[in-house]
Amino acid sequence: MTQGTQSTGYLAAEGYLDQLIADLTAGGGEVASVHGRLALIDGPPRLAPWAQNIWYDAQRIPIASIGDAAKKLRAIQRNWALYPFGLHRRAKLIEGELPPVSAKKLVFPSPAPAALLGSWTLLDQNTMLAAQRCSSPFRNGEAAFVEDKLAPPNRAYLKLWEALTLAGRHPGPGQRCLDLGASPGGWTWVLQKLGAQVVAVDKAELDPRVARLPNVKMRRESAFALDPRKEAPVDWLFSDVACYPTRLLRLVRAWLDAGGCRNFVCTLKFQGETDHATAREFAAIPGARLQHLFHNKHELTWTRLEG
Repeated sequence: MTQGTQSTGYLAAEGYLDQLIADLTAGGGEVASVHGRLALIDGPPRLAPWAQNIWYDAQRIPIASIGDAAKKLRAIQRNWALYPFGLHRRAKLIEGELPPVSAKKLVFPSPAPAALLGSWTLLDQNTMLAAQRCSSPFRNGEAAFVEDKLAPPNRAYLKLWEALTLAGRHPGPGQRCLDLGASPGGWTWVLQKLGAQVVAVDKAELDPRVARLPNVKMRRESAFALDPRKEAPVDWLFSDVACYPTRLLRLVRAWLDAGGCRNFVCTLKFQGETDHATAREFAAIPGARLQHLFHNKHELTWTRLEG
């Protein structure tokens, strides 16, 4: 990337730069440069599920001083998020001359922030990289919520909060949800709190506090034993099942073929090596979105919404 040209930046989550690089180089693609967790590619955006945030039309901007850097960013727009990977003191001084951006945590199910938020970093003492528009509405893709540390039986509820917030939709009162691999009940708890009717499916028990909630029905069986052709239609299918992605793909395709569900939110969990090939098959399903959430670990979240 030469000065004055544009590129796309891909910010990996902590610990997942290798997975991101594998995404970006699939099919012979090349990474122009890597800066901390930020990989730069010349040309238009590519499929990159492991990117926690994508910087569109990232530009190298020469800067003469701290004040010059802040002035140039302010001339583009108001709101900027710093991704620091080096020159921390200089970057913080520039950040201090920019308008403050709220770091307030989101109360679910409030909508995601709507204000345009750009990203920037220092490549060297006199060069800044900045992108006016990014894929995530959150600073560096880090979705932060006001957590409930008492009611949920585990912390898995946070990735469902994040997935639904980014989707801009969630189940509501009267809608029927199927929660596959539900135990101990973190996702069932979220759906029930939204007013939905939830059928929780797992060979293990739900946490008793979740099982006792209104509009929650437990089925003690395997998610893979269900025949979607024989099941009553549901509005949403959720899966946080611990299984190989190839097995989840067969399950999802069976439900899609049966036509008994309109909306899907599923976790692809990788046991050992990352199965990039199967991830690409999920991403290729029409209407689908595959992404690494801030609250994901060695896993991706697949969503497909209709209507």
